[in-house]
Amino acid sequence: MYNKTRNADYFNTLSKGYFPELLGIKITNVEERKMEAEMAVKSEHFAPNGFLHAGSIASFADTVAGYSALAHLPEKGKSFTTVEFKSNFIGAIREGKMKCECSAEHLGKTTQVWRVIVRDIKSQKKLALFSCTQLILY
Repeated sequence: MYNKTRNADYFNTLSKGYFPELLGIKITNVEERKMEAEMAVKSEHFAPNGFLHAGSIASFADTVAGYSALAHLPEKGKSFTTVEFKSNFIGAIREGKMKCECSAEHLGKTTQVWRVIVRDIKSQKKLALFSCTQLILY
């Protein structure tokens, strides 16, 4: 099920010219049932209230969950679409980098469920928890 040709370089190249590149998302590790990525915190990611916009963190997590699904498509699976995305924001960051750790909870023929933890790289403090359900497209 895991496609070893879809490594970090593959996904970073795939991002070029699209939203993940605009956000500065860099895939750092891809392996069986797992993916990791980093994203620098930039002023453009902030809301007018001075805090990192929830959408920037959610987009980070959603991108990594989606790329994880692409790396783990079942035989004959062509693509996927997100059918549910749950988020809990539990911390804040104002500078530095975030790390995304994505792991498979369920890898079925019809659906996949990915658990995502976003952390401050420097402090290792959890910033957000996500669960993402993907529908496999044939």
